[in-house]
Amino acid sequence: MSQKIEVDFGLCESNGVCMGIIPEVFDLDDQDYLHVLQEELTPQNEAAVREAVRQCPRQAISISEE
Repeated sequence: MSQKIEVDFGLCESNGVCMGIIPEVFDLDDQDYLHVLQEELTPQNEAAVREAVRQCPRQAISISEE
């Protein structure tokens, strides 16, 4: 079973905290719109993604089971 990174764009303020933690997964474009560059949670990114989930000021990031 895989795990997927999800963002609730209704809550997201595009403040970039997640991008500062793991820019390989989260990116803000020129219009301050957040993009998830890699939706799958992997052993290589798991610790940093979980830290981004924890530090998100709006709790807009989550990890779901697929």
